[in-house]
Amino acid sequence: MAFPAADLVDLLDLEPLEHNIYRGRNRDIGTKRIYGGQVLAQALVAAQRTVEDDRPIHSMHGYFILPGDLASPVVYFVDRLRDGGSFTTRRVTAIQHGNAIFNLSASFHRREDGLEHQLEMPDVPPPEDLRDELDIVREHADELPSGLREVATQDRPLDFRPVGGDYALGSGPREPRRMMWVKTTTPIDDDPMHHRAVLAYASDYGLLVTSMRPHGRSARDPKMMVASLDHSLWFHADFRIDDWLLYIVDSPVSGGGRGFARGTYFTRDGTLVASTAQEGLIRVRREAGSR
Repeated sequence: MAFPAADLVDLLDLEPLEHNIYRGRNRDIGTKRIYGGQVLAQALVAAQRTVEDDRPIHSMHGYFILPGDLASPVVYFVDRLRDGGSFTTRRVTAIQHGNAIFNLSASFHRREDGLEHQLEMPDVPPPEDLRDELDIVREHADELPSGLREVATQDRPLDFRPVGGDYALGSGPREPRRMMWVKTTTPIDDDPMHHRAVLAYASDYGLLVTSMRPHGRSARDPKMMVASLDHSLWFHADFRIDDWLLYIVDSPVSGGGRGFARGTYFTRDGTLVASTAQEGLIRVRREAGSR
């Protein structure tokens, strides 16, 4: 079943149930549980709904507590912790079956001027010179498990153009770094919240798996137990997710059964607009009978 960009924006919209309480729907993208980026983005939308438009989000930090059940909607409870002169703070708890599955802390900041600097964007080929990752995945469809093949090869709301032809489902030891261009496949409306929410959704894609690349492992490896533990996202400047952004991900360290990865987003003109970081479980399953 196709998954156009308009459907993604609609998925991230929430149904108001009561004051500070919202409900979100789910979509299966082949993970057998709710995709972490969906819960992250929906929690962001719930928090933003309780904040004035002149205070956009600047940082959000979430913890994944339990796997999400695709068969049940998620209810988001927003705590209005503080409304200050310049900053607003919110806490969001995502609930399923009476249990918290995700917790988010979010901070919003009234726009103001200040000192400015940023890292330079690396020189990479433009997206028009690169292939859509979906085309690469479809070429390798016979290498995917049958239960994943249909979902992984369906039309997507996001167009990823990996630099160097690399793609997330690839195998074999590789350096712990990835670069890709990304945007929605079709334009979306002008609401800045929708652009930030879609970027939050996209930021979970291919982030944790970067920490497994040096070891020749992937999230689809049956010998691996892989799960996101936390996710942080910082917004530095305005952007449009329906225009190309360069997403650069690297994993400086892994160990103790956990992997750590971080990423940055640049616009085509080289403006650094967002940063992200995540730690996750990358546990190698023990063989039966081993100690």
